[in-house]
Amino acid sequence: MEHAATDNIPFSSLGLDLQILRAIEEQGYTTPTPIQAQAIPHVLANRDLMAMAQTGTGKTAAFTLPLLQRLLPHASTSASPARHPVRALILAPTRELAIQVGESVEAYSRHVPLRSTVVFGGVDIKTQKPALLKGVEILVATPGRLLDHVESRNLMLNQVQILILDEADRMLDMGFMPDLKRILTLLPRQRQTLLFSATFSDEIKKLAQDFLVQPVMVETARRNAAQETVKQSVLLVEHDKKLNVLVDLIRSRGVNQVLVFTRTKLTAAQLARMLNRDGIAADAIHGDKSQLERIKALDAFKSGATSVLVATDVAARGLDIDQLPLVINYELPPHAEDYVHRIGRTGRAGASGEAISLVDDSDARRLKDVEKLLKRELPREQAAVSSALRSSHRHAATPVHSKKSAAGDDWFMKPYEPSPVSAKKAEERPAARDEKPKKQIAALLRK
Repeated sequence: MEHAATDNIPFSSLGLDLQILRAIEEQGYTTPTPIQAQAIPHVLANRDLMAMAQTGTGKTAAFTLPLLQRLLPHASTSASPARHPVRALILAPTRELAIQVGESVEAYSRHVPLRSTVVFGGVDIKTQKPALLKGVEILVATPGRLLDHVESRNLMLNQVQILILDEADRMLDMGFMPDLKRILTLLPRQRQTLLFSATFSDEIKKLAQDFLVQPVMVETARRNAAQETVKQSVLLVEHDKKLNVLVDLIRSRGVNQVLVFTRTKLTAAQLARMLNRDGIAADAIHGDKSQLERIKALDAFKSGATSVLVATDVAARGLDIDQLPLVINYELPPHAEDYVHRIGRTGRAGASGEAISLVDDSDARRLKDVEKLLKRELPREQAAVSSALRSSHRHAATPVHSKKSAAGDDWFMKPYEPSPVSAKKAEERPAARDEKPKKQIAALLRK
């Protein structure tokens, strides 16, 4: 296993083409990050690679830059689709991450005649077909939509030379394995495979051996480590006080952008509505929203039109927000590894950030799992709700399914009492024993 060098070497020393270096400079970068300095030479040398680095440290450029360099001999200005087969396939677990990677590929390839496009679910597949039929050398895709295009015969993968799995730990999760195995059967056996992620479990490493050939392992940070630039803390809070504490935090911090994470889509949607009722501009992003709705919500958050974005873990990976100051875990994630990705949305590229987790009794076990992963205990503090909030939100509740009557009115809990009219009619009705028994009639049963 190799670790990052500390020397500040220039990009020009990595063997990249002048046109690629020009694009790097236009993006405002002068020296590679540790993961870039370590990974790029291996990718250029056509080695299989497992690269692990903290989120926000430049993993996308670490595979995009050498990928472009390796494909330069195939660059063509020809209009013929046959001259532009898919030679590099980048798979991403979420739509947002696929879009972000696609933007990076486009930015770094602006001065070289290599085509790229992005395909993902949630939008009409017909809108993605024209770009594929024209031919692209670099394809960024989510697995499901890629297979949709394959079945529709919009593309072929028999000339892929390089396969890249971004956020590989999630890609190799059992939920993605059926699609991934189908995709692997469509690719040439002779290819280069690169796995990039912030976390790799032992199970994932074993699984990866099935389709990597003598891979090089590059690690630029302690495994599953969170950014040192992120200040992490825990607020202990009663379950029904979480909303009050959240509102208090958002207002007291005085920051323009806050990313709030929940476990479920329902809680995310409800929480966004409650924050808006409190006068806090908020929106939600989760799997039930269409891709256009998710892009619109993310753009509004980045532009400052909304100050709070409530998200499920679909947004934990791939969201690239400059200078995001605060991440709040309204609920801790089911998997401790996702905590690292959540808080990695802040403290990016050396900037400082803060991550606060609101923990009630139901989250106690998840907190232990997170601390076990981080190999340290997070500072705890008892949450306090200001008196003004207690007064204005005394009826506010945490957005969860309630077992109490929907009306919440004591009237519904009273025992039944007949009205005077009903009681009088009941008295006038003859007793059951005085009623004349009805004559029984034989029934003909059909077999």
